[in-house]
Amino acid sequence: MDDIVKAAMLKWPQVPHCYGWLALDARGNWRMRDAHCQATGNAGDKIHNIALIAFINRNYQSDEMGRYYFQNGPQKVYVDLACTPYICHYHQDLGWQLHTGVTLPTPSAVHLLDDGQIVFTFAHSLAQVDDRDLAYALTLIRQDKLSLSDDAILSLLDQRAESTQLPHIYFELNGQVLPLYRSALTSLIAQLGIQTLGR
Repeated sequence: MDDIVKAAMLKWPQVPHCYGWLALDARGNWRMRDAHCQATGNAGDKIHNIALIAFINRNYQSDEMGRYYFQNGPQKVYVDLACTPYICHYHQDLGWQLHTGVTLPTPSAVHLLDDGQIVFTFAHSLAQVDDRDLAYALTLIRQDKLSLSDDAILSLLDQRAESTQLPHIYFELNGQVLPLYRSALTSLIAQLGIQTLGR
C-alpha cells in the first residue's frame, strides 16, 4: 500500500466506503461504473489512465469478509468482480502475471471449469486466465508429459464439475507439476469465501 494512502487513512479514519462504482472484468480491466451503469447492469467504462491503473493495482486488497477493494486514500472503494479477484495473463518474457502486474504466486491447484476456462488457486484467492491466453494454458494440461489433444480436453469438459482431482492428468507450470481439478467457479468462490459483489 502506498505511504500516501496510509497517511490519509490515519488523517481521515471515518470516510464512508464506496460501493458499485468500480469493477474488474474478465480480462483484468478496471471499469468505472456510474449510476446509470449500475442501474442498467452495464459493465462500465474501461479505465485507460496508466497512472491511475497502477495506483489501483498497488492498493488492491481484500477484507475479512472476502470482499475486494481499492484503498483510495482514506476511502475503501469496493470492487464488483466479473469472475475471480485476479486475472492472469501470459507474457512471453515475464511468464504468468496477475493483472496487478505482479508474478503469479505458485498455485496450490489448477481448475478446469465447465466453460473450458482455467483458474489458479493461490494464497486463499483465485486467478482466472485471460481468455486470450487460454489456448496456451490448455497446452500445459499434461498426461504422461504430453499435452492433451483437443478431443481429450473436450472429454474432460464432459465430466461433471465436482472439484475432484483428475487422475493421471496435471498442469505443468514452470517445471512444476500441479494437481488439476474439474471444478465449478461458484463452488471455488464459495469455498474461499470470496464476495464477487463488493457490497
